[in-house]
Amino acid sequence: MISSTTGLGSNFFQVHEAGEIARGLLGGAIATPTLLGVPLGHNASYHEGVIFAPPRIRKAIWDGSKYSTTEEGKNLIDPRVFADVGDVPIQDMQNLGVNEARLMDFISDSVKIVMNHTPLRPLILGGDHSVSYPVVRAISEKLGGPIDILHFDAHPDLYENFEDNYYSHASQFAQIVEGKHVNRLVQVGVRSITAQARQHGEKYGIELHEMRNFAKERDYLENLALGTSEGVKGVYVSINVNSLDPAYAHGVSHIESGGLSLRDVLNILHNLKGNIVGGDVVEYNPQHDATNNMTALVTAKLVRELAAKISK
Repeated sequence: MISSTTGLGSNFFQVHEAGEIARGLLGGAIATPTLLGVPLGHNASYHEGVIFAPPRIRKAIWDGSKYSTTEEGKNLIDPRVFADVGDVPIQDMQNLGVNEARLMDFISDSVKIVMNHTPLRPLILGGDHSVSYPVVRAISEKLGGPIDILHFDAHPDLYENFEDNYYSHASQFAQIVEGKHVNRLVQVGVRSITAQARQHGEKYGIELHEMRNFAKERDYLENLALGTSEGVKGVYVSINVNSLDPAYAHGVSHIESGGLSLRDVLNILHNLKGNIVGGDVVEYNPQHDATNNMTALVTAKLVRELAAKISK
């Protein structure tokens, strides 16, 4: 069974120590997924509660009923495979009156600090989905070019300004596209989309895979190759937990029936070909996780398997 003692601490400013451990123990690592919690919640458009997700997800990752190995055989106790540098102090910054644009800059700067320490690669625990914008922006800027994105979600999040909030969790992918941080955006699991969002998707050439077509597109999605175009710097994987059908994950703010199974997501992820340079798992809401923390455990499973996929 797995232990919660990773030896890397929970303080974000221990990022340098995490990098040194990953490089120094048992030989070098090429890529070590590194948890960075970003408890954003104020950009969510419906229920509150996602700000409480990072510690609940961490607890579920190290749940004593589970072994430390992932399905691919990676051992999470190995510091070359899995590191954790704690949380960005979002609430403290808000208490200091930091405005939204500066808060987003601070998140981007935090991601760049992680990336400064080879072989660490950011794996973000949300929080709401608005975090994807500052994270992807940071990775693109740090690597010096656009990246491809595999995005699992019930919604495409392509509003240019949702409910008069430029930084809404319904707008982050419009910002990412408009900022030219992405080359190819592949969206999977969508089953709630407005005419406006559909128009934006067509305008930007986004590859939209709606759930109503999933059965006939399954083979294609389970054999994706991303990050292969010239000048593209890698692949980013963004997993909104509401991409799953609520039968698998009811602990979210926006329930949309008719979604992906957990195995659907894992099959696509496990078979993905590409150099994953970062990712996020977002929108788990502990306040709606009514049955023995089951959605926390499902979310933790997604984090564990994404970490294994990033690790080299």
